[in-house]
Amino acid sequence: MARIAGVGALVVAVVLVALLLLGGDDGHEYNLLFETGGQLVPDNQVLVGGQPVGTIDEISLTEDAQAEVKITTDEPLHEGTTAVIRSTSLSGIANRYISLSPGPDNAEEIPDGGTITSARTTSPVDLDQLFNTLDAPTRVALQKVIQGQGTLYTGNYAEARETYKYFAPGLQATERLLAELNRDQSSLSRFLVEGSGALGAIAERRDDLSALISNANQALGAIAERNRDLDRTLVALPPAMRQANTTFVNLRAALDDLDPLVADSLVGTRDLAPFLRDLRSVVDPAIPVFGDLTETVARPGQNNDLTDALRTTVGAQKASGRSVGPTLTALDDAQPNIEFAVPYTPELMSFIAKLGQVTSYYDANGHYARVLPAAANLFRNNPGGDLTPIPPSQQFDQIAEQGLGPFLRCPGGSTQANAGWPSPTDHPFLGGGTLDGECDPDAVPPGP
Repeated sequence: MARIAGVGALVVAVVLVALLLLGGDDGHEYNLLFETGGQLVPDNQVLVGGQPVGTIDEISLTEDAQAEVKITTDEPLHEGTTAVIRSTSLSGIANRYISLSPGPDNAEEIPDGGTITSARTTSPVDLDQLFNTLDAPTRVALQKVIQGQGTLYTGNYAEARETYKYFAPGLQATERLLAELNRDQSSLSRFLVEGSGALGAIAERRDDLSALISNANQALGAIAERNRDLDRTLVALPPAMRQANTTFVNLRAALDDLDPLVADSLVGTRDLAPFLRDLRSVVDPAIPVFGDLTETVARPGQNNDLTDALRTTVGAQKASGRSVGPTLTALDDAQPNIEFAVPYTPELMSFIAKLGQVTSYYDANGHYARVLPAAANLFRNNPGGDLTPIPPSQQFDQIAEQGLGPFLRCPGGSTQANAGWPSPTDHPFLGGGTLDGECDPDAVPPGP
């Protein structure tokens, strides 16, 4: 009996354990509304902080085309709970789960069968949704980028692994950068607005920008064509820089030696500023003069400025060179005539000075000074009215017959001798005997 009683007690204990494990509370059911089902399937897990807390029971479509997901959790959910559909990896089928962020424990519990609306749920964005937003050329370009990445990493696995070591620090640095940007929202917003304005201004000048890029392309192409010259320049640049360095070092010593000169020059330049101010009053009026001088030296056109004149001076110099000899000979031959004419300078100047005075007065018959030509007769009037030419040797005979012979007055003979002359023998002037026989020294006006 004791054995039977023990076996019965064991059976009762097993039944109680089974009831505790398999029976009792069936969990808490909730309805989650998502914009899309996100490739969820029944029996996918529901996680909180990475730990399973329930499963997906059913997925259906509502009348307003939302995905209604029924889940069962072990513990009740509170108001403020949010849900996100996540994936365990980028590849695989039915590898999605729902991640819950429970609301605070002091919030009201969501009743069993309650609904968490799409305002507090997040649907995943699949790659195919992203690709569907791209047009055909962009998708082709993206395929080429992916293929190019594959080609880039082919055979470079060790370098790629080395690069991946810096991937996580790069993401962390990027996260810190984004955090800094997000920290000052006003500055970021102002930057984006001003950047948009700048990009708009650039877009308005896109034609000029295109021309700039085209010209830059041509300039770089021209530089590329002269790459050999550029290489030679770069090769010669280090020696030139070393020589320049040496020059500058020597120049430093020269500047030190120049300091005393500058110090002494300060004394001499104290009055320079007032001088320059006074000079400005001279320079300003001289500006038009220099402008006219510029036009005098160089003027548009031919044979109208000093430059053209200097060009022709060469030919004039050559021509004058040929005439210097004859000119000197003519001057030597004219010297006696000039020496003879010099003593008559007072008479000539007196004639010029007194001519206006003599001819200024006039009466009814005209001016007091009446000049009539007294020329020799050129023809003889014969009986019968015929004119016979008179030979040149006889043309002045009639004047001589009338006592009007030629006047050979000596220089100074038009006035009487006075105390102003050094001696009576110097009046009239006979040139120290050179005019003897050439003039009549007695032909002077009467009077003392």
